[in-house]
Amino acid sequence: MPSRKIDIVDGRAALDAVRAAEAAGEKPARTVLATSVRYLLQLLDEKAPGNSVEVRVPPFGAVQVVQGPRHTRGTPPNVVEMDATTWIAVATGAEHWADAAASGRVQASGTRADLADVLPLRP
Repeated sequence: MPSRKIDIVDGRAALDAVRAAEAAGEKPARTVLATSVRYLLQLLDEKAPGNSVEVRVPPFGAVQVVQGPRHTRGTPPNVVEMDATTWIAVATGAEHWADAAASGRVQASGTRADLADVLPLRP
């Protein structure tokens, strides 16, 4: 069964709700956070289609992106993993990829696991 695409209006509304919650010093609702993460993963897949890097944002989603050798079994050789807050920050440009990686909030392994060239998705 193919995954359901998130409508641009719903995705932007979820991102706005996450930003509003953070600005108020509150924790965003889990469903809003999940929609934001999945929407940004969807945008990444549209911007950098491929199968050589797996980007994981547990527990909300994962996507394979970036052109290169296709991975089909076991643990992929190029993996990027981070929490939802970090993903939203680097995907929207609120934080630079290099800063998040240097702080240890991004775990990246493999020669293709640097997403600096495709981020941010939305400034």
